Amino acid sequence: MFVKICGLSTAVDVAAAVAAGADALGFVLTESPRRVEPGLVRELVAAVPEEVLTVAVFREEPAAYVRAAVRAAGVRAVQLHGNHPAGAFAELADLGLPLVRATSAAKAAGADCGDFGEDLLLLDAPVPGAGEPWDWAELGARPPAGKWLLAGGLSPANVREAIVAANPWGVDVSSGVEVRRGVKDPDLITEFVRAAKAR
Repeated sequence: MFVKICGLSTAVDVAAAVAAGADALGFVLTESPRRVEPGLVRELVAAVPEEVLTVAVFREEPAAYVRAAVRAAGVRAVQLHGNHPAGAFAELADLGLPLVRATSAAKAAGADCGDFGEDLLLLDAPVPGAGEPWDWAELGARPPAGKWLLAGGLSPANVREAIVAANPWGVDVSSGVEVRRGVKDPDLITEFVRAAKAR
């Protein structure tokens, strides 16, 4: 199971995610309580092993801004969250980095990974960012083709249930490993990765 820990902002949390076996780390470079500056991201990813995907997360910023921020941050992938058209992904193809399309499952009903030229598809709750569990079985009835991640309301306590219900290729968590909004807990990160990867 591919596991992405998103909204990281400290060296302690990055180290905890890497040590726990996370496959991808997300850094929010858009308006959010979890926002970090590209310069700090560059410092945080400097010691991250090459096999761990480091992802810069954006929401509806113009391509020129995304391109400049990605280069400044030194990340290995780009995530566009929200209502980005296929053209937004085409505009960023020249970066030569994996592209992640993140959208709500409700808006992307029947979607498959690659529909917009993305390398990974992330399906979030009907109300993204709410941090509330939702009916993951809706996706299990007709899961997207290709590499897709389940997000929205996941936590160490429910991630196994969600995986069984939706049968995703991977999972993504942010608020479910926080002690308060924007503040991660290294122990919760470790518990989440362990639970998600449990056989």
